[in-house]
Amino acid sequence: MSTLALLVALLLVVVVVLLAAGAAYVVHRHPSWGQPLAAGFGAVTVMAALVGLILAL
Repeated sequence: MSTLALLVALLLVVVVVLLAAGAAYVVHRHPSWGQPLAAGFGAVTVMAALVGLILAL
């Protein structure tokens, strides 16, 4: 894997961690938002898995 690809992967990991921290803060402050946020993250996870599968083939 090239250095550029590793840097992009690291950047994606940092962005995901920041988004997860933000979501945890929002759910902590507004517990009623937990279910919609969980559904949204679930949908994004499924789409990301499908994109990864398509790129792997």
